[in-house]
Amino acid sequence: MAGLSSHQMFEAYKQAAGIAGLAAGVLVVTLDSPCLVKGCNIFAFGLFVSPIPTFRRIIKNQSTEQFSGIPYIYALLNCLICAWYGCPLISYDNLLVTTVNSVGAVFQLSYVIIYITHAEKNKKFKISALLLAVFGLFAVIAIGSLLVTDLELRHLIIGFLSCATLISMFASPLSVMNLVIQTRSVEFMPFYLSLSTFLMSTSFLLYGIFNFDPFIYVPNGIGTILGIGQLALYFYYNDKSKQGNREPLI
Repeated sequence: MAGLSSHQMFEAYKQAAGIAGLAAGVLVVTLDSPCLVKGCNIFAFGLFVSPIPTFRRIIKNQSTEQFSGIPYIYALLNCLICAWYGCPLISYDNLLVTTVNSVGAVFQLSYVIIYITHAEKNKKFKISALLLAVFGLFAVIAIGSLLVTDLELRHLIIGFLSCATLISMFASPLSVMNLVIQTRSVEFMPFYLSLSTFLMSTSFLLYGIFNFDPFIYVPNGIGTILGIGQLALYFYYNDKSKQGNREPLI
C-alpha cells in the first residue's frame, strides 16, 4: 500500500464504494485484459427481491387483493431514468449506476406484469395504461435528451430528473413510518426491506461522494437518513411490542 499514489488510492476507494452499490451481475471488459469481471451488489439485490413474498401470495391466491400496483410503476420509472443517467451518453464514469438500475427495471417490470395478469378488470386497465405511459415518458426523456447537443446541459437535465425520482422513491416509506407510530406496531414495515434500503443508499452515498456526483450522493444521502429513521422506529417499537407481550411475574 505504501507504493500507491494518492490518486490510485482514491480510485480504489471509489471503485470499492461503487461495487458495494451493484445490484446484479456486471460484465466489464477491461482495456488491459479480455477478461470479464462480474460484480454483484447484495444490498440493492435485497431491495429488488423484497416484494417477492407479496407476489407469491398474489400468484397463489390468483388475486391482487388490496395490494397496489402504483409503487412498482413508480419504481420502474425511477430505474429507467437512473439507468439512462448512468449511460456514457449522459454522464461520465457512472456505468455502475446503469447496470444496477437496468436489473432493477427488469424486476419492477416483472412485478407489474404479474400484477396486471392477476388484477381485476378495472385495475388491469389502470396499471396497463400507466405502464404504457411510463414507457412513453421514458422514450420522450431519452430521445429529447439526445437532441440536446450541450453535453453538460444534457447531464444536468437527466441528473435532476433522476435525483427527483430517487428522492420520491426514498420518501415513499414516510406514510408507513407514520402508520408505525400511530399503531405502535412494525407489522407493516418489514425489517429486511428497511435494512436493504439503508445499506443500498449508504453504499451509493459513498460512491457518489468519491465520484463527485451530487445527483447520486444527495438523494442517497436522504435515503440513508430515512433508512436510519426506519430502522430506529423498527427497533424501538419492536422492543415495545415484545415488552407488552411479556407475562407479568407472579
